[in-house]
Amino acid sequence: MELPGLAFALWMFICLYAPVDGYPSGKVREACTSMIPCHGSSPQLSPKHTITVNGTEFKPGDNIEVNLFGPDFEGFFIQARDAEHLDSPAVGSFVLVDRRLSQLLTCGRTKNSAVSHTSKAKKKYVKVCWIAPGDAPKRVQFLATVVKKYKTFWVKIPGPIVSQPNALSPTTPLHATSEAISASHPISYLSKPFNASGCGSMKFCIRNPSNCDPESASCFFLSFQQEKSSVFIEMSGPSEGYLAFALSHDQWMGGDDAYLCVNENHHVRVSTAYLKGQSPPVLDSENALEDVSWRLVDGVLQCSFRRSIHLPTYKGRFNLDSSYYIFLADGEASEGGQIYKHHRQPLITNGIYNVTGLPQDIGGSRSPRLIKAHGALMFVAWITTVSIGVIVARFFKPVWSHSFLFGKEMWFQVHRMLMLTTVVLTSISFVLPFIYRGGWSKQAGFHPYLGCTVMALTIFQPLMAGFRPSRHAPRRQLFNWFHWSTGTTARILAVVTMFLGMDLPALDLPDPWDTYTMIGFVAWHVGTDLLLEVHSYCLIRKAEVIEDDRVQILQSLTSAEAEGRLFKQIVLTIYVCGNAVFLIAFLAAINQI
Repeated sequence: MELPGLAFALWMFICLYAPVDGYPSGKVREACTSMIPCHGSSPQLSPKHTITVNGTEFKPGDNIEVNLFGPDFEGFFIQARDAEHLDSPAVGSFVLVDRRLSQLLTCGRTKNSAVSHTSKAKKKYVKVCWIAPGDAPKRVQFLATVVKKYKTFWVKIPGPIVSQPNALSPTTPLHATSEAISASHPISYLSKPFNASGCGSMKFCIRNPSNCDPESASCFFLSFQQEKSSVFIEMSGPSEGYLAFALSHDQWMGGDDAYLCVNENHHVRVSTAYLKGQSPPVLDSENALEDVSWRLVDGVLQCSFRRSIHLPTYKGRFNLDSSYYIFLADGEASEGGQIYKHHRQPLITNGIYNVTGLPQDIGGSRSPRLIKAHGALMFVAWITTVSIGVIVARFFKPVWSHSFLFGKEMWFQVHRMLMLTTVVLTSISFVLPFIYRGGWSKQAGFHPYLGCTVMALTIFQPLMAGFRPSRHAPRRQLFNWFHWSTGTTARILAVVTMFLGMDLPALDLPDPWDTYTMIGFVAWHVGTDLLLEVHSYCLIRKAEVIEDDRVQILQSLTSAEAEGRLFKQIVLTIYVCGNAVFLIAFLAAINQI
């Protein structure tokens, strides 16, 4: 084979076999010049993806917003080049907007002169910012290579052309863009995030978490500022689907005045709606809102608008000079703007407020007070009273056998008091969700079923204890076994039930903190139990070594137990303090939601 033929064959082998996975990490510097992925197939001819920019002119140092969007794609590669010499090197540099989707590459000598994907995860939309260099050509065109899947891709999709001011028309025709430039509208696009200045003094604000900064990516923010006969409203939060707030006469959805900001293919539609029970909102055909603006950056959706305090001609719109409960919800939306039910409980104010009255800066709760009380009482019962009561009954009979309280051995009285407290707390907590829901919840999964089982075992345990045989009765051993097995089953099911309940929408403790903390509590209890078991075993072995005679063993065992009294009391003190720490952590988390 001649040398040119050998070189061609070698090139084909490298392209077809070496990069079997293409460039899933987006490190495509080898394609800087041609912008062609070496995937062993030919590019598609008719592009299905679009490049848009937010301006038609630039000066050196200006920022141009570049958007690439279209049907699902895995990879992309974006450059800016001299519009009259598209084979020339990349021009200018880029700044990332979302580092989860895109990364900077250096093509040639220009740092950060290209942008590519970070993984092969499917995406519909990418946004970056291009910075014009000082030596930029008069006209710059944006190009993109898009990979739908390994063997389906488009190369050098032509994008808009941006020009420096007073640039003369080119003598040769330039590449046509795939779509007209999407010009920005200052009135409809927010240039920067909201801020909390004026909250509590000039405007009424709701923030979650309390006092969070609306410029942060984890802050839900809603503000109302009266301006003569109208109210200017700002709403923002981490959501790529929709944000919505509603004014309500009670703390239940239904019959409410709602306002939605919905992401429709990376453009935000702001509209009013009316809520009918648990049904999807009914959008109004006529929009009573003015001065609508929006912003969607890094997964944070923001919108603002103005509406009159009184709208008598619009059915379903409440007057803003009255007091209401305020709901704030977020959820997912389809590409066409269809919204889905929110996965978690909406934020609800703790009382009714007049947003045009005295300015306030308040928080809210995503969990109703009855549900918070339900969770708090269950945590108190099954993290503290039950656990301590079991440890006392299992390991402190010898330690407190000669101490009496109200005519009974101290260990028994402490154990009985803690267990009866558990029964009372569990019973009160058990009825609270039924009061809140007005019946059985069909949306809580296995949690209510397991909860009812735990409640039944909790009631059965003291009833069974009421028929406890005497200490030397033949059936005492059978009773002990049933008493232990029923209590142990109740405790295990209670922990499982709490695991399931912590992530239900009505409570929804911070995840994964709640899971790790509950696992920590279980490990803490099991570790303490094992430590005391090992300690008791060592005492028994010590007594067996002292004497071989059975009577002497019992006497020596009593003596050995006395020697371990201090150790057990120290362990119990540390255990109670540890349980208190876990309980305080859970109660603090419940208080913050």
